[in-house]
Amino acid sequence: MKFKADEIASVLQKEIEDFRGQIQTAEVGRVIEVGDGIARVVGLSNAMAGEMVEFAGGTRGLCFNLEETSVGVIILGDYLKIQEGDEVKTTGALLSVPVGDALIGRIVGPLGNPLDGKGPIVTSETRPLEYTAPGIAGRQPVKQPLQTGIKAVDAMTPVGRGQRELIIGDRKTGKTAVAIDAIINQKGSDVICIYVACGQRASNVAAVAEALKTAGAMDYTIIVAASSADPAPLQYIAPYAGAAIAEHFMYQGKHTLVVYDDLSKQAVAYRQLSLLMRRPPGREAYPGDVFYCHSRLLERAAKLSDELGGGSMTALPIIETLEGEVSAYIPTNVISITDGQIYLEPSLFFAGVRPAINVGISVSRVGGNAQTKAMKKVAGSLRLDLAAFRELEAFAQMGTELDKATQSQLDRGKRMIELLKQPQYAPLHFADQVISLYAGTRGYLDHIPVNQVAEGEKELLRFMREEKSEVRDAIIKTGELAKETEDGLKAALEAFRTRTQQSAAKERAAAAV
Repeated sequence: MKFKADEIASVLQKEIEDFRGQIQTAEVGRVIEVGDGIARVVGLSNAMAGEMVEFAGGTRGLCFNLEETSVGVIILGDYLKIQEGDEVKTTGALLSVPVGDALIGRIVGPLGNPLDGKGPIVTSETRPLEYTAPGIAGRQPVKQPLQTGIKAVDAMTPVGRGQRELIIGDRKTGKTAVAIDAIINQKGSDVICIYVACGQRASNVAAVAEALKTAGAMDYTIIVAASSADPAPLQYIAPYAGAAIAEHFMYQGKHTLVVYDDLSKQAVAYRQLSLLMRRPPGREAYPGDVFYCHSRLLERAAKLSDELGGGSMTALPIIETLEGEVSAYIPTNVISITDGQIYLEPSLFFAGVRPAINVGISVSRVGGNAQTKAMKKVAGSLRLDLAAFRELEAFAQMGTELDKATQSQLDRGKRMIELLKQPQYAPLHFADQVISLYAGTRGYLDHIPVNQVAEGEKELLRFMREEKSEVRDAIIKTGELAKETEDGLKAALEAFRTRTQQSAAKERAAAAV
């Protein structure tokens, strides 16, 4: 084989002409102390706050504390592989997470690593974990409903697109169940859901994933998981990763729902990191900036202005209280950041009222703006009616004789409590909620015994779907309860009442024989 010298020379000449000298510089420091998920590094004098650094084994870290002689780095991975004396180099980049459609239906870690065994996530787009929240001019008021499918929530503490509604309560009172129902109810709508599990047991996360899969909700859901087995740094950044993934869709003009389950565990992880970094402790040993930790996260939830695409991010943060102590440090902080709260009470939960929502403490600061006109009309007086019922119930327990009007009000209240009960993973369409609540508040279910209200409601909804579908379709189409629609609904409910009363009379006659 002969070589042609002129060809080789021309190739070399072209390579030399095209060569551009590129010097890659990276500041290199050394680890002087490591342990419990943090490292102290010297030699990184130009490191920035929030910058990503890389350790010798490829493990990433985040610049957390900038001190006079050293940098405090939180280690985002296995800190046991890092030793004193190891090299650390700066990357000049902020900590980012992969984003895009490739993540939908997947379970990922806070750094975007797949945890579901379905292979790598192929996406070229990334987004920084920390991002400035849209300003006042970049937002618009919350006025578009986000249906949760839960009667008690959609009627009395409605959630709108771009809102931040806190779910708060003791452990095992159904906080996650409310959030999961809200995700399942987005099926068939244009909302992409992100469920952030922060500090949860891995078995709980697996159960949530299975419930979403069974309901067909994983087709539009992303799970970001930092379980209780993961180190504190990963639990701390998990909610920010969820917010960054949702923001990518929001700035494309899409609608998203993010559930942070739960922020009290994130606060504990942040407290651990801060104390290890020797930051001064404040109330309940939390650092002074724990409020800012949550406010900069939740302020990213917004309904963007039309100029920015009109996308939205709705946040449902969850906070766990201890013995119903709503006035503790973290609960009061998050209550003051959010646009309302859904308070779940253990006594109601154990009494069989599920979801165990305390109507008195729960509130939505967006209110009727986040409701359809039909729901607003039906549920307008529901909260006051229930409050009056609670007072009457307390009065009736004294054993005094009640007049007929008071007794009928008590009976109606008991039926409404039964009507607001709802099984888990069974969210209702808003039209069914309107029909159900209209029937309850207007007395069309008063002839049904209290212990049979749930069954009566199922029968009513079946009757409306199969025999009076035109009324239901009119409510869905317009979102309003116009006069002709309401007249049609009244006629349908009268027909249902007559039918059930006749069948009940036949049953009684048969039993008498």
